Amino acid sequence: MNTNPLPNAEATRIAEMANSPRTWRLWGPYLAERQWGTVREDYSVDGSAWEYFPHDHARSRAYRWGEDGLAGISDIRQQLCFAVALWNGADPILKERLFGLTNSEGNHGEDVKELYWYADATPSHSYLKFVYRYPQRAFPYEQLIQENARRKSDPHSAEFELEETGAFEENRYFEVTVEYAKADTDDIIVCITAHNAGPEDAPLWILPTFWFRNTWSWSSETPRPEITRVSASVLQAQHETLGSYTLAIENPSVAWLTQNESNNSKLWGTPENALDSKDAFGNKLIYDQENACESRDAGTKACFVEQILVPANASKSTWLRLSRTTEPLLDKEPLQQVMQQRRQEADEFYAALAPPQATPAQKQVQREAFAGLIWSKQYYKLDVERWLDGDPGQPPPPEQRKSARNSAWRTLNAADILSMPDTWEYPWFAAWDLAFHMIPFAQIDPEFAKHQLLLLCREWYMHPSGQLPAYEWAFEDVNPPVHAWAALRVYKIERKRQGKRRDEPGDTVFLEKIFHKLLLNFTWWVNRKDAKDNNLFEGGFLGLDNIGVFDRSAPLPTGGTLEQCDGTAWMAMFSLNMLAIALELCKTDPTYEDVATKFAEHFVYIAHAFNHSGVLWDEADGWFYDALRLPDGATQRLPVRSIVGLIPLFAVEVFDSETLARVPGFRKRLKWFMEHKPGLCAEVAHLAAPGQSERVIFSLVGQERLRRVLTRALDPNEFLSEFGIRSLSAWHRQHPFALTVSGQEYRVAYDPGDSTSGLFGGNSNWRGPIWMPLNYLLIESLQKFDYAYGTSFPWGDTDLWGVATDLSQRLISLIQRDPSHPHYLFHEYFHGDTGAGLGANHQTGWTALVAKLIAQAS
Repeated sequence: MNTNPLPNAEATRIAEMANSPRTWRLWGPYLAERQWGTVREDYSVDGSAWEYFPHDHARSRAYRWGEDGLAGISDIRQQLCFAVALWNGADPILKERLFGLTNSEGNHGEDVKELYWYADATPSHSYLKFVYRYPQRAFPYEQLIQENARRKSDPHSAEFELEETGAFEENRYFEVTVEYAKADTDDIIVCITAHNAGPEDAPLWILPTFWFRNTWSWSSETPRPEITRVSASVLQAQHETLGSYTLAIENPSVAWLTQNESNNSKLWGTPENALDSKDAFGNKLIYDQENACESRDAGTKACFVEQILVPANASKSTWLRLSRTTEPLLDKEPLQQVMQQRRQEADEFYAALAPPQATPAQKQVQREAFAGLIWSKQYYKLDVERWLDGDPGQPPPPEQRKSARNSAWRTLNAADILSMPDTWEYPWFAAWDLAFHMIPFAQIDPEFAKHQLLLLCREWYMHPSGQLPAYEWAFEDVNPPVHAWAALRVYKIERKRQGKRRDEPGDTVFLEKIFHKLLLNFTWWVNRKDAKDNNLFEGGFLGLDNIGVFDRSAPLPTGGTLEQCDGTAWMAMFSLNMLAIALELCKTDPTYEDVATKFAEHFVYIAHAFNHSGVLWDEADGWFYDALRLPDGATQRLPVRSIVGLIPLFAVEVFDSETLARVPGFRKRLKWFMEHKPGLCAEVAHLAAPGQSERVIFSLVGQERLRRVLTRALDPNEFLSEFGIRSLSAWHRQHPFALTVSGQEYRVAYDPGDSTSGLFGGNSNWRGPIWMPLNYLLIESLQKFDYAYGTSFPWGDTDLWGVATDLSQRLISLIQRDPSHPHYLFHEYFHGDTGAGLGANHQTGWTALVAKLIAQAS
């Protein structure tokens, strides 16, 4: 094992990965937290994924497309997996995976009911740390289900959480820490430490589990791999393409083997595989059922069984080694040396990255945000055509599937590592979530960030029409088009990390590749989401779930179309992002001047339609609203004071004199356009005032409207909370908006916390809470406006940069550690009045943007 220390060794490994991505990336935290209840495992008639494959089936039914586990890892193709299983002597089932409520069971949608933390991780996965809190009492599965079901009748009731069940009373729990340290790219040291926080000695069974993803049951042409018992302390796995690996444990132990196959007898009442299935270990340990796991010498799933008695307020550790070597486990001392070295290298890497002015707490928040991002990398496999048509030799899927969910996406065929929003509640990619994830990822691993953005634009993801897939539940839904923005930001972040000046090009090969793909996506938007061909865009869903009066994914109850303020603003922003990319590419290829002109003019046409439609801007209120265009052509403004009216501020770009000097043809055509089309260009494309150096400003919102919108947005009685910008004005607390259509009332009221609306299952809320991603975009926009206007646009006793800085600090303050917990949680959204975390509590996807805010605010 190579244990020689390197100066900033992790940075060296990241550089190595850029040239050979299958080295240090070969093994990682790619195992899902939840595979059951996902769309890709749903073969039901009616598309009820949660009910078709519930948690109760997960331990007994073989998965088709992926695997899940507790604190687990896998190889990059998820052929071989490792995870930890636990039993406290009281649970009715083996703790092999995290438990949570389905959408129909939770009183605010799906919700994981466990305590765990992504404590640490490095980008190369050279070091990973996961902490799980396991009760010593029987896990309260039924209590959680029943009490949350009881609360469903009251939409204002809070979720019933694990801590409220009494499961952790008297500190009777184990704090189980799982650490991985790579001695080499395919040589992994594992340390499982159980700390007994309780007042008495307590027993614990630890089952380090080693298994192959089931690929052989779906095709007769796929050979079955094999795990064999070498000795009492060594298991060997053999795979046709992955090769040979051994799992060795510190001390001689009991080893059990079985097959990673469904328990047909339990699930469907058939006799096959009753004693030789994936749930054999739990059945044997807990119920002492007769099966072959003790006596088998070969299988596709294996484990060691360690029974320990952990003294009160003390810890015990189990050491393992997963590697290609056929040797037994080495003495513990060299393993400990590797573990300690990787911990130290992680410290060095993050110490060099952290801003010196940040507080110790902020540095820890930043580090754990990065850890959550890294742990949320997941292997995602789905061949939609095979999913729709069924596997050879298997029962054919219901005929209805051929025209049901995602049936228009037969070209989507994924088998990649993807950044997930949350690995339990959202264990699938979402296009706009992923774009936001890449901003903090670019700070630690820009190659991975660029790869992820390009990946969703590849032909096996992007639809032939040019649409990007939204997310697994409905690929055809529409997420905001932020991919171009993210690509440019990642490009600039990497260039800055490389120490290059602003006038020096960065990775223009990446930028050019993604620009060409995004041209297709832009064309799809123009052709599909501008029904009236008037440069006012409908968009549809656009990620903001229940923010409006109607479900924006469904046909309107009034008929007609919804001309969306945010849909149009996103397209204006998309145009400016593409313009900025084109001008950046002009540094190395002047032919991009022509396409830059195209996007500049396209923006101007959208901006003119937006500002002169007469329906989106309300002069009396000083706010932008959606407008309902009825079938008879009449329009009706929908005066819901929401963050939708702030999104127009995101469409702003400023280009300085140095940039303009490099593109004389573009500048000449732009000047001609502004001089000959003054009616189109007024207030949306103009030169900066004298004294601020020559800059061209493109903005969907002119200075007068900017000031009016910000006046409302920064009013504590409206949008400005102590913790950031609310998604709905608090004005609606006393003034809810209601609209009656055909006797049915549609209503929007201020909900600062969990949703009280049944739209979208009740687990997403844009009617009051604070959301990190849109706040982040607003901060960037304020900084751009300040760059354009400077002191000519004062704001009270500060300027727009000061406003952005203040808003950043408010958002950073959202991430607080519960004193009873060892680490930080990163919630999906936050209570608009109290700042309490809500929704998914491991959303170190877009909430990890706090890491970037800390970097730029300190």
